[in-house]
Amino acid sequence: MVQAIKWVGEVVPAAPYVTTLETLDKYNCDFCVHGNDITLTVDGRDTYEEVKQAGRYRECRRTQGVSTTDLVGRMLLVTKAHHSSQEMSSEYREYADSFGKCPGGRNPWTGVSQFLQTSQKIIQFASGKEPQPGETVIYVAGAFDLFHIGHVDFLEKVHRLAERPYIIAGLHFDQEVNHYKGKNYPIMNLHERTLSVLACRYVSEVVIGAPYAVTAELLSHFKVDLVCHGKTEIIPDRDGSDPYQEPKRRGIFRQIDSGSNLTTDLIVQRIITNRLEYEARNQKKEAKELAFLEAARQQAAQPLGERDGDF
Repeated sequence: MVQAIKWVGEVVPAAPYVTTLETLDKYNCDFCVHGNDITLTVDGRDTYEEVKQAGRYRECRRTQGVSTTDLVGRMLLVTKAHHSSQEMSSEYREYADSFGKCPGGRNPWTGVSQFLQTSQKIIQFASGKEPQPGETVIYVAGAFDLFHIGHVDFLEKVHRLAERPYIIAGLHFDQEVNHYKGKNYPIMNLHERTLSVLACRYVSEVVIGAPYAVTAELLSHFKVDLVCHGKTEIIPDRDGSDPYQEPKRRGIFRQIDSGSNLTTDLIVQRIITNRLEYEARNQKKEAKELAFLEAARQQAAQPLGERDGDF
């Protein structure tokens, strides 16, 4: 999954949890980067302590509103408050903000904040390249919810269909996805799904809020050469028609078997099954981070000559 992110050059499987200078040197890395939240060892030490002391550490600010905690909360609460047209209720906001946190916890890195999409964020993720002469324009469409390895396997297979592919992914509106998926799907709203798909190295462009039916106008506008769909069931349009009838009529429709059995539904079922274990893990992590923060505050409050290492 990480290898499919277009900014990743190489993946090191089973990397050590504590990053050392030895690891950086082994893989010819000048420095390591982490978000501005903390990660601790079991004994409460900063996992990046060694590389920080050596000046080979860089930090990025976490993106507000992008939170695994929030996504899991949406699955467990079966709420639609995250959909782009829905107003977040005060009850959901209160529950989501305390989800999986230890009693009295006020950790700045855990909890839920609203994700605010901006044009600058999209520009940072988008390639900005238009199809070039000789490239095969391939159109795929769907929810691409909880963007996962099943989606990546599918897109990789589609990418292999042409020597020079230009893949356009159409993302359906939240209300459209909810219509054919039901429950509280999509778990990720349209803005979040857009960035997830744009980050994939196999995708060249995204249609934000694509029509459910692949129309003649859409095919002509993007000069589409091929339309692909996975092996999942094709739900008829609201009028009962086949949403892929136009590309099928033109003879440019292909069904692709990704070879993966992972689905968004399966991920949600895993989370629900492991709910208690997940909440206990979150609370334990929160308590450890709060203890670290308190120790850091006490250290900072001590007179200069009394601090550790000053004698």
